[in-house]
Amino acid sequence: RQSDNVEDRRGMGMPRGRFVGGGLGTIALLLVAMYFGVDPSVVLQGVQAVNDTADQGPTAPRTPPPGQESARKLVGAVLADTEDTWGAIFQQMGRTYRNPKLVLFSGATQSACGTGEAAMGPFYCSEDEKVYIDLDFYRELSERFQAPGDFAQAYVIAHEIGHHVQKQLGISEQVRAKRERADERTSNALSVRMELQAD
Repeated sequence: RQSDNVEDRRGMGMPRGRFVGGGLGTIALLLVAMYFGVDPSVVLQGVQAVNDTADQGPTAPRTPPPGQESARKLVGAVLADTEDTWGAIFQQMGRTYRNPKLVLFSGATQSACGTGEAAMGPFYCSEDEKVYIDLDFYRELSERFQAPGDFAQAYVIAHEIGHHVQKQLGISEQVRAKRERADERTSNALSVRMELQAD
């Protein structure tokens, strides 16, 4: 079956204006404005106008890149399999598994963890409980890393879902707390163990 939890943003482009949407970008603009004697309210109105434009929709037409349909179907099937598998395992533990969303994007997209770019490879954002992947990564996996085939592609998704499971079980938070108190070597070792466990 195909999962209903795939969010397809391919071809949408980056939303306009969100880079100044109320965080550090806005603060930096306010500081620059005050330095040059500009009324901060003028800057804030400009930021709001830019973000209102961003809310009107994507900057590019929603046309997925060609030649990715089989990869898209594989993603949907693998995600569905992880939902069924982890749903059953959590049920055996007397718990409920929350299905994550999987976001397909092209080039770059916004996540609750910041801007996600294709160069970063697939990643899991614990803040919004979504997995992000640019399907061009699969071409890189095959050509650059010499790991072709469905198994390698499925493995990538299953690994990121492993991070979602770690969050739901509280493992991510435990490791984060330990890393904050640890020296650099121990902190790095804990990160490696997290990655291996997600595998």
